[in-house]
Amino acid sequence: MNTLVCTHPGEIVYEEAEKPVLAPGYTIIKIRRIGICGTDLHAFEGTQPYFNYPRILGHELSGEIVETDGAPGFSVGEVVTFTPYFNCGKCVACRAGKPNCCTEISVFGVHIDGGMAEYVSVPSYALVHGDGLSFDELALIEPLAIGAHGIERAGVTPNDTVLVVGAGPIGLGTMEFARIAGAKVIALDIDDARLGFCRDKIKVPHTINGLTENVHERLSELTQGDMPTVVIDATGNLKAINNAFQYLAHGGRYVLIGLQKGDISFSHPDFHKKEATLMSSRNATRQDFEKVINSMKAGLIDPTTYITHRVSFEDVKNHFSSWLDPATGVIKAMVMLD
Repeated sequence: MNTLVCTHPGEIVYEEAEKPVLAPGYTIIKIRRIGICGTDLHAFEGTQPYFNYPRILGHELSGEIVETDGAPGFSVGEVVTFTPYFNCGKCVACRAGKPNCCTEISVFGVHIDGGMAEYVSVPSYALVHGDGLSFDELALIEPLAIGAHGIERAGVTPNDTVLVVGAGPIGLGTMEFARIAGAKVIALDIDDARLGFCRDKIKVPHTINGLTENVHERLSELTQGDMPTVVIDATGNLKAINNAFQYLAHGGRYVLIGLQKGDISFSHPDFHKKEATLMSSRNATRQDFEKVINSMKAGLIDPTTYITHRVSFEDVKNHFSSWLDPATGVIKAMVMLD
């Protein structure tokens, strides 16, 4: 079978590999869709933590079961996706119901080879029923679940004003679930096209361009001086992460969904006087996947609006580097294996 391998930063190549053989407790899936995410692009740039080369990228996936073992309720030919965070089931985090931050976690396409291949083998416990959704919709569950998990971590309620910093796919999903939770949502980015997407496609009422507007003044204006009660970073940019501490309301919560390699820094006295809360949000849980599926089926989210670029698996290498350029206008590139 054909695979696409990131051999080192800046280089991806096609390589032939053996089709996986069914093992006890595993399922083999014929891949039909691969969403390109920030993790893939950061790995290509060489800025992704927890990463080693060479690596087959890809963890936003959907496909069809071709062989399965240890998957009660699933059948050959069924359309599925899966949770791409494989956990040990025994560590302190797993015992506490947090397999998304397992001490021995293996994230598909990050710690181990991922889904840019014609067939993959995954633990059967990770399978998620397609539930009548399309291949496109199923491949977009994972990035949306990241946002859903961040909103769950923040404990967002209708009384909150949520500032989401970064209007990429993860940020957009975060905004959607903040809206579903009933909060007032504000988007902050430095790209007018992406801010326009927020307003036009997912109906975010308030947007701020961090390059052309005074962010602090605009936030104060929009919150009648209170400032956002929840700030969520979805950029993974160190400067953006550090800057956003100043936007937090007294008693507020700051959630880091974005990830970068450096050390964050902030004013301890300012953070302390606000009795603020700082937390990370890593990956997602099966419950987050189920929330996304239910939201899609209820018409609360239309994930297909995120897909701005489509490409065949055979042409990914020719386009991959271009998706790093904001001028291409990419929100979500979708790879098709039909």
